[in-house]
Amino acid sequence: MRWSGNNDSQMMKNRFKDYYKRFIVWRMRHISDRGFLLALSVLVGLLSGLAAVLLKTLVHLTNRWLLQFNIPTFLGGNLLVLVYPAIGILLTIMFVRYVVKGNIGHGLPSVLLSLSRKNGVLPVRNMYSSMVASTLTVAFGGSVGLEAPIASTGSAIGSNVGRFFRMCAHDVKLLLGCGAAGAIAGIFKAPIAGVLFVIEVFMFDMTATSILPLMLSAISASTVAYFLMGNELQFAFTVVGTSGLSQIPYYVVLGVFCALVSLYFLRVTDRVESWFARLRQTPRAVVGAVALGVMIFFFPPLFGEGYAFLTELLNGSDSLLFEHSVFAPLHDNKWVVLGFLLALILFKAVATATTIGCGGVGGTFGPSLIVGGLSGYFVCMLSNQLGLPEQSTANFALVGMAAVMTGVMHAPFMAIFLIAEITGGYALMVPLLVASSVTYLCVSPFEKHSIYARKLAEQGNLLTHDKDTSAWQLMDLRKLIETNFVVVREGDKLRDLVEAIKYSRRNVFPVLSDDDRFMGVILLDDVRHIIFQPECYDTTDVVELMHPLSEGDIVRLSDPPSEVVNKFRVGNRYNLIVVDDDGYYQGFLSRANTFSAYRRFVSSLSEE
Repeated sequence: MRWSGNNDSQMMKNRFKDYYKRFIVWRMRHISDRGFLLALSVLVGLLSGLAAVLLKTLVHLTNRWLLQFNIPTFLGGNLLVLVYPAIGILLTIMFVRYVVKGNIGHGLPSVLLSLSRKNGVLPVRNMYSSMVASTLTVAFGGSVGLEAPIASTGSAIGSNVGRFFRMCAHDVKLLLGCGAAGAIAGIFKAPIAGVLFVIEVFMFDMTATSILPLMLSAISASTVAYFLMGNELQFAFTVVGTSGLSQIPYYVVLGVFCALVSLYFLRVTDRVESWFARLRQTPRAVVGAVALGVMIFFFPPLFGEGYAFLTELLNGSDSLLFEHSVFAPLHDNKWVVLGFLLALILFKAVATATTIGCGGVGGTFGPSLIVGGLSGYFVCMLSNQLGLPEQSTANFALVGMAAVMTGVMHAPFMAIFLIAEITGGYALMVPLLVASSVTYLCVSPFEKHSIYARKLAEQGNLLTHDKDTSAWQLMDLRKLIETNFVVVREGDKLRDLVEAIKYSRRNVFPVLSDDDRFMGVILLDDVRHIIFQPECYDTTDVVELMHPLSEGDIVRLSDPPSEVVNKFRVGNRYNLIVVDDDGYYQGFLSRANTFSAYRRFVSSLSEE
């Protein structure tokens, strides 16, 4: 029976492969590549939308179920929130260690790396790993967002769908972007924001080739979300009052404040995660789970995503902020409320980094949205408390959301249209533009890249809209090193050099020490006058014949490509000697080969 079952299974696999090959051949004969790409973008959007709805629903149902249990202490608060995050972290670590067997992290940096270095190829496991792990983390109170994991999931869906149907590398990358656009559009019911997310965060070029598939995917995902979750928006809200010229200075101040908050968020998350990375896994998980539980105990809005209390703030109520909080008795004091809001702004960044650093899985998209809403509410409430003309706290909270997202993610248009779409209107467009622009202008001199891209940029692995810069950054110059040069040693005589010239096709001869350290070069043109003098063969050392070199003639393996290119251009050199950081000879880089490879690389990056 076992043999029969195995045989049947093999027959089914063979039959599937046969049908699969037939379909691929039929598709290539009857459906154009462009038409099939558009069809797949719709499919990817539908799958990404389903994944977004599933993730959001599971997390919200689990959150609601867990928070219905309450064990108060003599201080107030809920004792169970000290335990819930630890359970979530433990389950996540076990899932990552024993099921995924690899690192997940934020998710989006790995997608950006895939676009830059791997032609958009993502492992099959990425279609479920981030989604499952983030569900375990956030459902039990981890203070992170679901947006980055679901965008990573959507990207993996797009990548693997494209590869399954044997699309070219360019189309696989585009379908990867379609998956991310669909995921963001599905989770927020915001198709325009989904497309702009891919353009600004993934740095896709907005061309005729890319925009239609991205839009189809985002619209498909939004349709799925509306069908399964109803017509309610994430933050159903009616804008209060109008935004006249007199209010612009207030939004400028808000933009500056949000810039400071964005820089704080970026620096704190980076330092806290780096601190946790230096610990071993067990103490890292224990310390992180305990710290997270304590923060949530004193500040319950840090539990999970936090969208519920943010919705209450937009509706003009701050009572939910203090639910199950030890500070609940002080709720009526406005200055206490202000202090509580400021504490939430500061601790949200710490809680987010702690969740990720100790082993949880989630993103910073949602937390930046939360911190922005708190910042806008805080600025407006402080202004009102100081006796300045009354402003709408809800309007400021919405604008603050866009401003902080702009500062953290370097995606101003995505942030602006996301707020417009999730609130169902564009009445706040001018304040959104003013505050987001001010925040971006203040943050960009200090942080050149988004929270997702900055580490990749430091490593030279980031693909940007500037194709010229990207080409030099992403080209692997090590593959261009030429090693077909005949070397001579420091103890050799002219006779040895003449012998090397006989067998060399190059006119440059590296001189190395006995342990292969680079010492210099000999140029054939410099020794023509002496190689025909046999009497000098045994009396002349090769080191006496070395051509004078400067630092501009030598590059190291660790040098950034931009420095290599600059040496070619400024010095007008035709060859550069390559050594490692310890001075060991590696070979030569040719100006002609390097710039030819650059032209080929730029051509491969072209969208059209």
